[in-house]
Amino acid sequence: MLNKLRPLVWLRQFRLMAVAIVIVTLLCLRLLLPVRAPGVGTSAYFSGRKRISEISLYKLDLGWPKFPSMFTGQVFAVAVDPVDDIVYVAQRGESVPKILMFSEHGYFLQAWNTTSIEMPHGIFATSTAPGTSLWVTDVGNGKYGHTIKQYSQSGKLLQMLGTPGIPGSNLNPLQFDQPAEVFISKNRDLYIVDGDGGLNNRLIKLDPGFGVAWMKGEKGDKTSQFYIPHSVTVDNVGRVWVADRGNKRLQVFDAEMGDWLGAWASCFTDDGPSSVRLTYDNKYLIVAQLNVNRLMFLSVPPIGSIGTCHIADTIQLADGVKPHLVGVSLKTGAIYVAEIGARQAQRFVPNVKN
Repeated sequence: MLNKLRPLVWLRQFRLMAVAIVIVTLLCLRLLLPVRAPGVGTSAYFSGRKRISEISLYKLDLGWPKFPSMFTGQVFAVAVDPVDDIVYVAQRGESVPKILMFSEHGYFLQAWNTTSIEMPHGIFATSTAPGTSLWVTDVGNGKYGHTIKQYSQSGKLLQMLGTPGIPGSNLNPLQFDQPAEVFISKNRDLYIVDGDGGLNNRLIKLDPGFGVAWMKGEKGDKTSQFYIPHSVTVDNVGRVWVADRGNKRLQVFDAEMGDWLGAWASCFTDDGPSSVRLTYDNKYLIVAQLNVNRLMFLSVPPIGSIGTCHIADTIQLADGVKPHLVGVSLKTGAIYVAEIGARQAQRFVPNVKN
């Protein structure tokens, strides 16, 4: 009887030894193998900073666009029509269409070009009467440069602000020098950051009739001063956020009167903000950092004191991508990133926790 049981005992011991060997092997591999470096669309977090979100807030949509070969130039800006679900992409280059149009599902719709756009920098899509339109800031030095232009959906020039081809700082007549970006609020006020490395370093608010409501700024690093104000957005409680890129900070102003409300600098020790937008639910500020290839999500402060910035999440992009400006879909919540280094636009969608 003992002879019959002995093989069973050996078999059990053998199985236990095999399981132990597998466990030890896996532990050794975990210690020896390097951690995968973050690439495009993967999340990475600052060492030493507490992560607020339980999961990554956004994830890369690998299926957008369906025809990436349509990107033929350097992609500088992206904007989303809030009604028609059209994604506009602005690109630069010789003999390339300046504006590409995609659906939010990734299908290519059309492209258009015009000699009145020299070097597109920032774009913004609106859907107000009499129809949808696209605003383009032009930093070119030719006869149409240093202007902000409004186009129809099909590319017809509707309006031009500034003195075409003549850089300047006057408010009457209104002049720009390399205007970086324009943001248009729900009540059709225009907020313009004027100074992508030109003469001006200022924030201008225009009323719906294009009259100057107020202006803030000059070159410097003090309160209400700027060094390359590069992007602007307005939150749902009437605060204007400016990406003061050269000074490595966000500055905040009251939308009604232009009063300075505060600044955030502690989140930008290694690179300044290139773009600033709000997520569709107004919970986070999306900030692109061009030189370190990163997107940051900063918690929006409540009404009252601006306080200090808190990083809720980050997305570390691959080296050389260079995220320049960002657009947001108010319907789907998707984030579109214009990448001048990768010569493409990418889509990130909300990462819903199951």
